[in-house]
Parts: sequence; structure tokens; C-alpha cells
Amino acid sequence: MQTMHHSFDTQRYNIRPARPSDAEALAALREALDAETEYFDRMPGEEVMTANNFVDQLRDSPVLDRILVVEREEQIIAYARCRGFELKRFAHKASFGLGVLRSDWGQGIGTQLTIRMIAWAKAQSLLKIQLEVVETNHGAIRLYQRHGFQEEGRLRHDRLLSDGCYYDTVLMGLAL
Repeated sequence: MQTMHHSFDTQRYNIRPARPSDAEALAALREALDAETEYFDRMPGEEVMTANNFVDQLRDSPVLDRILVVEREEQIIAYARCRGFELKRFAHKASFGLGVLRSDWGQGIGTQLTIRMIAWAKAQSLLKIQLEVVETNHGAIRLYQRHGFQEEGRLRHDRLLSDGCYYDTVLMGLAL
């Protein structure tokens, strides 16, 4: 397996915590991401989140919830979220996910978001980060593996994609 490294252009991209004023841009980003690939759970138009939904989510998020956004020329082009669990039996871990507009793939954005979320989770004294990724998203799987995530299982024939075939959801985890 070939390992690819990307430098991150801090002059071109800015990573920061999401704020309620980002709600409209986050709603538009989510809609765009759903339309660009089949890597997300939703098909375009399903479970649409409005700007108001994002405002509520950003204002009412639990303590162990971190959303980062990536800006390029004052436009939000990516996000990552690490969300802790409220149930005591799961309070030691968080669920992780990210999305980057296709036009910005290969720029090191996913790497930077992953690094920052791992650091955040460690600072919160979490013991594990978990995620789900469709088996066809080879780039994301390689990214997660480079940062220590390991496959922990699969949900067989879990997702129906546009080619009419069912694909596995890969369950990955990182012990901190």
C-alpha cells in the first residue's frame, strides 16, 4: 500500500470551531456533499437539515461535541464532527465523521481534521473514537488507517448504492 502525504496550505485554508453563524453554510455544505458522492448515508433530499436545525445543534450541543469547519476564501468547504455519548456505558468514546467537497480532495484537509479531532478527543480524556465508512470509500479508509484506526467489523450488505448493489459498512475504531 502506498502512503500519500499532503502538506496543508494554511494560507489557503482555515480550520476553526463551528459557530451558529455558520448554520446556513453548513446546511448548504451538507446538501452539496450528499449530491457529490454516495459515501454519506443520505441520498440527496433525504433528512435535510436546515440552517435552523444547525443553529439548534450548535447552540444545544452537549459538552462532548466538537464541530470543526474548514474555510477557503470565506466559504465553508469541509467539516468534521466528534460527538461523545451521553449514556454512561459509552461515555468513554465518541463518534467521528467528516466531509470535504470533492473539489478540495487531496489537499490534506481530511488529514488535518482527523489530527485535530484526535487531539481534541485525547484532551477530553476519551478512550476511543469510532466511525462508520462505506467499503467503496477507499480514500477515507486509507486516511483513517494512517491515523491508527482499525477495522473492527462490518455490517454486510448494509447500503444500497445507485448501481443497484449492496455494500458493506466498515466499522473502525481508534484506541486513544
